[in-house]
Amino acid sequence: MSRRSAVAVLLVGVAGLGGLAGCRNAPTVAAYVGESQVTVAELDDAVAQRLAVPDIATYAGDDESGFTRQVLSLQVGEEVYAAAARRYDVQVTDADVQARIGQLLAGNDPAQVYAQVAQQQGASEEDVVENVRQQLVRQQIAVAAGEADLSETALRDRYAAGQPALTTVELGIVTVPDQATADAVLAQLTADPAGYPAVAAQHAGDNTLPDVRSFTSADLPDVLAPSIAATQPGQGFTQAVPEVGGVVVGLVRSVTVPSFEDARAQLAEQAASEADDAGLTLVTAVREDLDVTVNPRYGVLDEGRVVADEGGVVRLLEDGAAAGAVGTGPGAAGD
Repeated sequence: MSRRSAVAVLLVGVAGLGGLAGCRNAPTVAAYVGESQVTVAELDDAVAQRLAVPDIATYAGDDESGFTRQVLSLQVGEEVYAAAARRYDVQVTDADVQARIGQLLAGNDPAQVYAQVAQQQGASEEDVVENVRQQLVRQQIAVAAGEADLSETALRDRYAAGQPALTTVELGIVTVPDQATADAVLAQLTADPAGYPAVAAQHAGDNTLPDVRSFTSADLPDVLAPSIAATQPGQGFTQAVPEVGGVVVGLVRSVTVPSFEDARAQLAEQAASEADDAGLTLVTAVREDLDVTVNPRYGVLDEGRVVADEGGVVRLLEDGAAAGAVGTGPGAAGD
């Protein structure tokens, strides 16, 4: 995995939050999340700690307000995930997080990757660790809710069901004008499979592969799939294909079916990705149940991020007019 890929994976969803709503607005509170709070002092400290890192300070530039909104988004996200973990009674240990980070780094130098994260995203190492923790929380919540199964048994079942998709076929395809030519070409190829490139060159065209190539089951030409499946490795077949105006000669050089152990990492990633998606839906439901409120001084929520309020005074006037219309301003009944 390249360093760029490691950064992308480590930071998936690092600032995504979802809807903020409510009306609590104590000046010392930056955001309310259910019964929890992110205080202005906590937010200021978190911003200062990050800006003390030169790469992050460079990323933030002169837009400290925008960077503050980014940090507040992260802090609210932490509270949402903590509430979700409590609701589903799941725990993700520090060891779990470090093991996952090791997998995502895939041999890249951690210091270089974290530096790139700081430069490109303005995120600290602690932000990355929290993001990975949240990924694991989503997966465990999905398991706890019965929406996913990451067990060894489930992986083996997935392997058995998906074995055809994991199979790779080394295949050569030569298209010739008639059956007699096809029979002659097939005899040449089965007698000397290594001579495939030379034979293919004699019948070059849009429907001839110049070299034997590796295909997954999903990539195999549908029209040839039955013939390929019925052919033993090292053997070939001929099949008339009117769509290409001739007869196809196929050479199946090899068929490779990975063992469960060889495919385990890929299967585990697939299962984890599906669990992540299911867990995100569950976390979103938890978030919607929370009375989450952001202090207006920091802006408004737009697609999961705290952003500057472009409405400004107009929004406040509209809110005031609406309040007066329903009799909640001065002079309303009971005042």
